[in-house]
Amino acid sequence: MTRPDPITLGVVWGGLQSIAVEVGTTIHRTAYSAQAREGQDFSVAIFDRSGRMTAQGPYSPGHMGAMNFAVLNMLEAFPADTLAPGDVMLLNDPALGSGHLPDFFVTQPAFHRDDLVGFTVNIVHHTDVGGSRPGSQAVEGVFDYHQEGLFIPPTKIVEAGIPNEAVLELIASNSRTPDNLRGDLLAQRNALKVGELRLQDLVHKHGLAVYESCIEVILDQTEATMREAITSIPDGHYEFSDHLDDFGPGTEPLTVQVAVNVVGDSMSIGFDGSSPQTESGLNAYLNYTKSYSFAAIKCLTDPFGPMNAGALRPIAISAPEGSFLNPRRPAGGGPRAIICYRVFEAVLGALAPALPERVAAAGSHFSNPTWGGFDPAKDRRFVAYELVLGGTGARADRDGCEAMSSAFNASNIPVEAQEAIQPIVVERFELIPDSGGPGRQRGGCGVRRDMRILGEDVKFTNLSERQTFAPFGLFGGEPGALGATVINPGEPSERNVGGKASLDLEYGDVVSFRLSGGGGYGDPHERDTEAVARDVRLGLVSPDAARERYSVVIDPDGTVDEDATVDARSDLSSD
Repeated sequence: MTRPDPITLGVVWGGLQSIAVEVGTTIHRTAYSAQAREGQDFSVAIFDRSGRMTAQGPYSPGHMGAMNFAVLNMLEAFPADTLAPGDVMLLNDPALGSGHLPDFFVTQPAFHRDDLVGFTVNIVHHTDVGGSRPGSQAVEGVFDYHQEGLFIPPTKIVEAGIPNEAVLELIASNSRTPDNLRGDLLAQRNALKVGELRLQDLVHKHGLAVYESCIEVILDQTEATMREAITSIPDGHYEFSDHLDDFGPGTEPLTVQVAVNVVGDSMSIGFDGSSPQTESGLNAYLNYTKSYSFAAIKCLTDPFGPMNAGALRPIAISAPEGSFLNPRRPAGGGPRAIICYRVFEAVLGALAPALPERVAAAGSHFSNPTWGGFDPAKDRRFVAYELVLGGTGARADRDGCEAMSSAFNASNIPVEAQEAIQPIVVERFELIPDSGGPGRQRGGCGVRRDMRILGEDVKFTNLSERQTFAPFGLFGGEPGALGATVINPGEPSERNVGGKASLDLEYGDVVSFRLSGGGGYGDPHERDTEAVARDVRLGLVSPDAARERYSVVIDPDGTVDEDATVDARSDLSSD
């Protein structure tokens, strides 16, 4: 293999990145469902002919990490030498993909003349793929994934450009929202076609030999950069544990126990000691556990470098078979997204002593409920998907952010979009004062989103966390405030339903999602007094909390009472 010159290497790498973004933009602009179009619950990547990821779009780590394994699993079912131009393959097998049935992995080969040069791949979270509850993400009442929806092993849905209409109709007919499913699947296929054409152009411009030599160098350089970054972490054994609230009403907490071993330029991550798999939907198949472990390490080591198969080579990840982070088939896994934060943050927590300037405290977590029923205004059945994102954890040099996702790349679904397509009215959408964990750097505030349901015969499935175990702070930073899910707040029928409940709702009921706040970083009494005053003026911290938690006294005009603050902090020191 002739080593490419640096300019050609840079052009090919830029081309791969551009292709990934264009494929993602095509899905973003053409998808039918709110979660794909507005929440950006999809991902895209480019692979070489042997099934190694070469470039990815800026989307979900849970999808991207799992893609590395899903494509290889697809190639076991459909070997590369059996594929032809125009073929399209689909799978949603939880153990072969990203861990739950709503995620459809779609793969298309790209040929240059008669040579297979690679694959374009994308994944979209579909609104509903059947199962016992609308949205296919039930926690309680599930004992295996056959209850969660339509199971699709690796299947060729298009052969030589001709769609298999019978298979596509079978898939759509098993969804409560067949039009959404067909539309999103068509968007996936069209986006892959765009990627195929762009990849063919890139290979044609440089020639197959030069293109493939660039791929080898890109992967090798990425691996070398990752190994170099790992060597900056002191060798050692690092442990951390955290908990999920429960796996359904009345159940015990789930333990995430992680150990990270760093030796030279490689590391291993193990989850021995984590809780056994559950008889519920709350399990994460190993691909998903690996994905968010990889994501955490990438953030701590080489966050701005390429993310491809080369970055994964120095890292080994394992979890005991039969644990809820590596369950045996056919364990449920529909709501496995709620686990991602705990895996990601447990790895950060473990490495905090070694990398105090790089880690972040725990974030708010998020709410990802689904519900379905009858829309009387539009005279149709519906399934709704919601994504509510809170605050991120504080870092060594800055506060947490508000209303953002820290563990994955997604967006709060706009109020206008939800109200336009679903029978709901969003009555409140606001930050929760005093919810961010106090610290030298403050954790991001939680978010409250109240939604009035204007549907009938509604089956509601909650999927929330951090309502029992608060997001942790680091190095003296305090935890964020706990979250809650409340039905009909302020009414005689008000009740807290916890994070995993499945229940029926009536027309006019209000569901109030209240997310926890992110954890703080460092001693709160070392926080800059002007930063506290700014938070008070913005309504993020109350004057009482400023005095009680930061020992900062704020005057009615929103400025710091310097003398009173000095006295308050002096009293604290003397204690």
